[in-house]
Amino acid sequence: MVRKTQRLLLLVVCCSITGVILGGTAAWAESSLCLEDSKLTSECLTQDPIQKTIQGMSTGLLAGAGAACGAAWQLRHED
Repeated sequence: MVRKTQRLLLLVVCCSITGVILGGTAAWAESSLCLEDSKLTSECLTQDPIQKTIQGMSTGLLAGAGAACGAAWQLRHED
């Protein structure tokens, strides 16, 4: 039982870290593209790129953890 719990925790941590990296990178790239666009909007000019990146990272964290829990739940019910 302890081994299964450790494996589940490792899966959740790995997926969460991957989600943080991908979410942060995507949000940062979106902010950069917004500033390079030929038509600047007021939303683009007023948003803080760091805050936008942190928001993307937190969304990625939740998405990664949710995906890991969903995969673990599905595997548990297949057995």
